[in-house]
Amino acid sequence: MTTINTAWAIPQWDDRRFAAALFDLDGVLTPTAEVHMKAWRRMFTDYFTAHGITPEYSDDDYFAYVDGKPRYDGVRACLASRGVVLPEGTPDDPAGAETICGVGNTKNDAFEAILREEGVEAYRGSVALIDHLESLGVAMAVVSSSRNAPAVLEAAGLSHRFEVVVDGNVVASEGISGKPAPDMFSLAARRLGVADEDSVVVEDALSGVQAGAAGDFGLVVGVDRGAGVDALIDNGAQIVVSDLEELIAQ
Repeated sequence: MTTINTAWAIPQWDDRRFAAALFDLDGVLTPTAEVHMKAWRRMFTDYFTAHGITPEYSDDDYFAYVDGKPRYDGVRACLASRGVVLPEGTPDDPAGAETICGVGNTKNDAFEAILREEGVEAYRGSVALIDHLESLGVAMAVVSSSRNAPAVLEAAGLSHRFEVVVDGNVVASEGISGKPAPDMFSLAARRLGVADEDSVVVEDALSGVQAGAAGDFGLVVGVDRGAGVDALIDNGAQIVVSDLEELIAQ
């Protein structure tokens, strides 16, 4: 591994040098977490209603079982919370099939429809931090459980800003574990040529900060987009901000 000798001046951490930033995408760089929440709500509400499953789906379920996880893991965990077990199926299952993959693919169709209808624009503060880190020569990667990450980055005009993207497609092709395991972040750091301990994990999901805490990363930053400051810290974040611009030393 090579360590880039570049200071990322984070308030209260000015004496620490970090060579890379490993960003989650949805809810960290773009407000697509809201799109995912809408898609999960639409899919699970329809599914629970059609099958008489109670209690009804809520946003609490999103944060507890779905947020930040690979799609099929989220389906499996949320259904299990209602005592529902389905066969796994395969990623090629059509949307609507009575399998974990079929239900997950129904959610993906909903996400793509909402993304087309509403579009996506990157958070202003997140773009400011990307600009700042780029000026310092800090390596950057996107680490997202979503298989839609390339489409979201393209829609938000961010594709050219990241030389490395480790997403749900990479998890499947490489056979690595998704969040809350640290494997995705470690792979991103390795592809950047940076050691884990010289990298900063930036996450808004509980499963994401858990992944950061489970590895040997230099710092885990939580971004509070709804999960809650205490919950992010309890699950592994060392500092929490509400906007990434707060990480730019004044």
